[in-house]
Amino acid sequence: MAVLQMTMTTPAHARVRAFFNPAMLGVALVAGAGLLAAPQARAGRSCEAAKPVPAKVIERGMQLAQQTSAALDAEHAKSGAQVVVLGRAGQDLSKYGLRYSHLGWAYKTPEGPWRVAHKLNECGTAVGYLYRQGLGEFFLDDLWRYEAVYAVPTPEVQQRLLAVLQDTARTKVLQHPPYSMVSYVWGRKYQQSNQWALETLAVAMEPATVRTREQAQAWLQFKGYEPTTLKLGPLTRMGGRVGSANIAFDDHPNDKRFSDRIETVTVDSVLAWLQRAQLASAPVIIKN
Repeated sequence: MAVLQMTMTTPAHARVRAFFNPAMLGVALVAGAGLLAAPQARAGRSCEAAKPVPAKVIERGMQLAQQTSAALDAEHAKSGAQVVVLGRAGQDLSKYGLRYSHLGWAYKTPEGPWRVAHKLNECGTAVGYLYRQGLGEFFLDDLWRYEAVYAVPTPEVQQRLLAVLQDTARTKVLQHPPYSMVSYVWGRKYQQSNQWALETLAVAMEPATVRTREQAQAWLQFKGYEPTTLKLGPLTRMGGRVGSANIAFDDHPNDKRFSDRIETVTVDSVLAWLQRAQLASAPVIIKN
């Protein structure tokens, strides 16, 4: 039975209890020998037993990180961009009509390097935590396709997002630990990685009125966000629920769930909506 796995996982040693630990803020564009023996962070891939990260994986991940850093620095020099939405292809989702699996908000620090704020699912569990990582860490995994995508928000959106991303409390205001990779877009029982990023955008754009997930989702609906509808049959749903702690379908309305319509937040739908709503530019692809 097929099991859908869509977003990102990470091992327990790096969970976001150390979300703003200075040791995690390095840009990580140069791989050290210690990384070869480090537990592997699962980026949009299945949870498997931890294995040493192959040197080739590190090399290709670092190359993509360097390419992305150069592209974002060029964007900053050209337009003054300080915040972008950044995605990657951790897993082959082509059978669902999707190209990318995970996104986060990348922002330029006063020191120069770019950091990514994003949510990760702890491998093998039903919880997710928030992280700040350098671009090297963001791409350090056995990715399905060594390709990045980014879109530049409008100056107003960037300004509002930057204020949130630089503030610990505001970044975490809508963080909801219970995690399902296919959480219902308008539900509050679970929250997956892309959903957190989208709801945090609502917090940034309407700080005076958006303080809860319900309010954030109402703003997104008002602005015309449309989720991806996955066509998942009963065997796929059953396999996902029984076989993985981080996949659940019980938050989806029965009329949609039992007609094989699973509505969830995806990178592809976010990028399309940001451009359609004139909140960000067209996506830019970076290939390694």
